This record gives sequence, structure tokens and C-alpha cells, in this order.
Amino acid sequence: MRCDKKDLLLYAVTDRAWLGDKTLAWQVEESLKGGATMIQLREKHLDEAAFQAEALELQALCRRYGVPFLINDDVELAVAVNADGVHVGQHDMEAGQVREKIGPDKILGVSAQTVEQALRAQAAGADYLGVGAVFPTGTKDDADAVSYDTLKAICEAVDIPVVAIGGIGAHNVQALAGSGICGIAVVSAIYGQPDIQQAAHTLLLKTQEMISK
Repeated sequence: MRCDKKDLLLYAVTDRAWLGDKTLAWQVEESLKGGATMIQLREKHLDEAAFQAEALELQALCRRYGVPFLINDDVELAVAVNADGVHVGQHDMEAGQVREKIGPDKILGVSAQTVEQALRAQAAGADYLGVGAVFPTGTKDDADAVSYDTLKAICEAVDIPVVAIGGIGAHNVQALAGSGICGIAVVSAIYGQPDIQQAAHTLLLKTQEMISK
């Protein structure tokens, strides 16, 4: 399975911060019901066995909904559970090495903040780029800001799809119109909302509207 850009329209990235008395699987299913088109499992603090069990549970859920399931950073786990792909940042394993490990048929996403990084990732075999943070975000402490002009320049420089990430919500997604992105990746705009399904549905419609401009 390689990347179809329509799968990147509303890319939901998990975070345990808002679980409360719910499970991650429940949250993810709510986002899928609302229209999330891709799911990335991002987990920083679980032990290996719990992480693998969670990955298998979410993968089964995503397959039921026909949505690609990716794992953040952990290339070995992505291979072990036969995830649809993996996403790596600039400080993780180099994209070319990741491609060697996951093989030619899996989705490889790479974070980029500059045109140079974007071109390097594309040359190394990336299927899509995650570019940001396009707005201030509280989800990642180390997220460097990427201007609209840089986002647009990256979209123009590469042939692979680009998703914007970082601080995006229903209130500001329209500001990304005309940049060339094919979708958005969000965390709190879905999983930090009281009604996850409704939040995802609203964002999906607003993102479709933004891309059509």
C-alpha cells in the first residue's frame, strides 16, 4: 500500500492526553466515524508490549474502516505489526534507511521544515511530507514554526503530497488555502475536543472547502 493523496485529507495523530475514562481505541473509532482519512499512532511513554498490543488493536480498527494506519517513529514496531506505514521526523532514523527496512510497498511519511529537507526526503523515498508547525502548537514542545510562504515553496518543490501540521483547527484551516497542501494532520483539534466525531466531521468539511479554493 503506497500513499493516495486523498487519504491525507484529514490525518489524525493520537495523543493520550485527553483520554479521561475512555480508551484510545474508542477515541480513534470516534474520529474514524467523523471522517478521519488516516490514523497515526504516536506513543512516547508505553512499554514495548503495551505499545504493540495497542498498535494491533488500532490497526484492526483502521482496517475495518478502510483507513491507512501508520506508526510514529518506531520503525521496528511498524514492521513487526505489519502497519501500513511509518512516519519519521528529522531527528529519527534517516528516511532512506527507513525505506530499506519497511520495503517498497509501505507508506513512508517524513517531517520537513525546509525545501532542502523536503527534497532530501523525497529523494530518499518518502511518499508524503508533514510540514509544520504552521501555527503555534502546544502538542509538540520542539515544533519549529514554518511560514505560509515556506509551506507553499515546499509544495511547489516536490512531486509528493504535503500535509500541514501544527496548531491547525476549524478556526484557522482556511488560512492554508492556496498553499498546495492536500490535507492537514491534527492532534488536539480532534482528540482534545468534547465531541470527537463531530470535531472530525467539521474539520473534514472545512478542509475539503479549503483545498477546493
